[in-house]
Amino acid sequence: MLKYKTQLIMLLVVTGLLGSSIFSAETWRLGDEGQWKTISAEDKYLLAVAEIKKLVNMGETKEVRKAVVKLKQDFPEAAGPDLDAFMKAEMLYSRGKFTKAVWSYDKFLDEFPTSGLYAAALDRKFAIATAYFGGQKKTVLGVFKIKGYAEGIKIMEKISDQAGDAPIGVNAAVAVAQCHERRGKFNDAYHKWSEISSRWPSGEPGKDALLSMARCKFSGYKGPKYDGTGLVSARSYYEDFKLRYPEDAAKADVDETVNEINERIAYKEFSTGEYYRKTGNEQSAKLYYQMVVNGWPGSDAAGMAKNAMMNEGKSGAKKESKWKENITNKLEKLLL
Repeated sequence: MLKYKTQLIMLLVVTGLLGSSIFSAETWRLGDEGQWKTISAEDKYLLAVAEIKKLVNMGETKEVRKAVVKLKQDFPEAAGPDLDAFMKAEMLYSRGKFTKAVWSYDKFLDEFPTSGLYAAALDRKFAIATAYFGGQKKTVLGVFKIKGYAEGIKIMEKISDQAGDAPIGVNAAVAVAQCHERRGKFNDAYHKWSEISSRWPSGEPGKDALLSMARCKFSGYKGPKYDGTGLVSARSYYEDFKLRYPEDAAKADVDETVNEINERIAYKEFSTGEYYRKTGNEQSAKLYYQMVVNGWPGSDAAGMAKNAMMNEGKSGAKKESKWKENITNKLEKLLL
């Protein structure tokens, strides 16, 4: 029975496992040596389960119900309350009732945590959440349809809790982070990647999370008028990534990205100097210009800062000359 249920998982999880041509009334199959052999009871069971999977994906609810009844009749040793609960959720899924299907899958997962169908239920929930991320609408109050991003995130977050350290748990967490990024919610994405990095610090998840944290901090920078601490954090993450994964860093053009970050940091400092210059605070402006020249000598901003300081001297001479001219005019008027 356990063996049957394990095989049921594999066939319910993997899409397109078997083509329609194999579902026939024949009880023979061609062996490896070109000889026809009788199909065993186990093979028949696998074919029946694959047919149910195919019908569920096609949304043929009535046919699914008939196929499940026949499966129970033909293989009573595989039937049990967990199969009933799982198939109830599958029926809802086949009818496109995703919200109710998720509730039903969760009920199944809570009541049958040791069932051989546990992984299959998680996989179905993952498929539903992915559909929401792809633009699937959610029906509210039975009438209104809204974008299902939030619902998809909620489902994925719960999958991570239910799956633990299983691959689907990692994939669900990554899917949430990627969804935030695609929607331009870089701060939310950064926090999710940070969570992934803490939970799975080693291996591919940890490596991808570190690079993604750097990317989110960089992408979240809004310009020189806004806080630039995100740029400094991004540079730190990129440098850490390069130190730990030099080959991957080369493939990801990390050095080029760090140079671009330095340019933006330098330009932000230059912009601050420009602000002080425009408000008449020449001393503070000069201080920031000099910081840019000293801190990022090869940057475009450093070149602009040097030009600004040169023009500042000329501007100062013009202001002094104009002041003397005004004083002279006032004195001449007083002497008349």
